[in-house]
Amino acid sequence: MKKFVYTATAAAAVLLTSAPAMAWEPGKPVEIVVAAGAGGASDQMARMIQAAVQKNSLMKQPLIVTLKGGASGAEALMYMKSSDGDANKLLLAYSLIYMLPLSAKIPFNWRDLSPVAVTAFDEFVLWDNTTMKEATVKDFIAAAKSANPPFKMGGTGSKREDHILTVFMEKKTGAKFAYLPYKSGGEAATQLVGNHTQSNVNNPSENLEVWRAGQVRALCVFSPERIAYKSKVTDKQSWNDIPTCKEEGLDVQYQMLRAFFLPGKVQPDQVAFFEDLLKKVGQTAEYKDYMEKQALKPAFITGKDMVKFLEEDDKLNASLMNEAGFVAK
Repeated sequence: MKKFVYTATAAAAVLLTSAPAMAWEPGKPVEIVVAAGAGGASDQMARMIQAAVQKNSLMKQPLIVTLKGGASGAEALMYMKSSDGDANKLLLAYSLIYMLPLSAKIPFNWRDLSPVAVTAFDEFVLWDNTTMKEATVKDFIAAAKSANPPFKMGGTGSKREDHILTVFMEKKTGAKFAYLPYKSGGEAATQLVGNHTQSNVNNPSENLEVWRAGQVRALCVFSPERIAYKSKVTDKQSWNDIPTCKEEGLDVQYQMLRAFFLPGKVQPDQVAFFEDLLKKVGQTAEYKDYMEKQALKPAFITGKDMVKFLEEDDKLNASLMNEAGFVAK
């Protein structure tokens, strides 16, 4: 009898010590931290992911979208940097992570965080108001070159992607623009519709509804090739119908990552949880529908491949910032 008790107890101990540890999952609500204002492309993407996770029951805890666009997005970056070890905060990042530390000299580097996944690439489009008579890039640039006062170009933030594109348009064409930074792409779209600006270089999602309503015109896309999606968005055009700017004689190209980071000093199983979550989101109908409607290019890059990509993308953005004269001395 004693032998039996001893053997059973020993077997139980072996089972307990050899059983795999339970995989980590959040024990409280998770914040998707957005380094931008309401209505912009980052806000829209965060809310799509929030809805996809909830509708498809991909996580037990809820996702909460937190907008921290203060100080041109520095609020979000410093918030993440100060949250070491807290795996309940997930930053939705874009090229701000490279540009803002250079232009504003904030004590932040994306290497302070834990890379999770690159999930998409976003385009930029040159838009004008449909009340303007210039219906082609060539005519728009010609009008901009002779405009006095200069055409107003709306954008999201100073010394950021929109501003860089504006500077390189000036360098390529000789035209001069009065660049006006707004808090979000949504606000930049509103200003264009109201004829307070003559153009903007918003992401497709930020001008989608006003394009569909016939209030703005898509002149060209700043990408190496046309956007792939061929379903009609307006009554006449698909995303694929928008020519590249290079096709129109304006050889300026830029694409922006959409990526996710956890704070620094989190555990590998916590990173793995969110890698898996974002992979599952990428398989949902909500994600696939959003990619096409908002004209994003799907991607899924993780681990060492993501770090390699970030290193190369960082160098590219730093060179653009230097050439534009946006690096703080």
